[in-house]
Amino acid sequence: MAGKEVFALQINGTRREIFAPGDATLLDVLRDDLALRAAKRGCNQGVCGACTVMVDGVPVRGCLTLAGACTGREVTTLEGFADDAAMQALQEAMILSGGVQCGFCTSGMLITARDLVAQTPVPDEPAIRSALSGNLCRCTGYVRIVEAVTDAALQLARQKDTKREAVE
Repeated sequence: MAGKEVFALQINGTRREIFAPGDATLLDVLRDDLALRAAKRGCNQGVCGACTVMVDGVPVRGCLTLAGACTGREVTTLEGFADDAAMQALQEAMILSGGVQCGFCTSGMLITARDLVAQTPVPDEPAIRSALSGNLCRCTGYVRIVEAVTDAALQLARQKDTKREAVE
């Protein structure tokens, strides 16, 4: 185990100084030092996607990312999206569609889906399935999760169209 170091991290818009081992993963720091527990420790090998968080606007596996590598970068966890309209639409759609069962994969699914709808406002089913392919769910069979992302994306597109019409 490496010696302890001080890491200055920007987490959910707040600068945090963490005293942790040099080999601590971002997931370790988020869960154990900062009590941000939305990202889950699943496979701890970067395969399941339960630990997905955003680093500088890109989804990454927290279990594979060293905390020290995030110095000077913006880390956003699910908790950091509390006021985000797209995330709120995705969360609501997941609940309404029944896309949440045990909930273990949900945080990673939501982070990944949020990134998808930010880049592709109205993704089709193959695009959704492709984007979510790195996030494993053992409960739902993905159908309801895909439906939730589709519904949320359509809702967000309608809201954007309504705002555009109001401006014109």
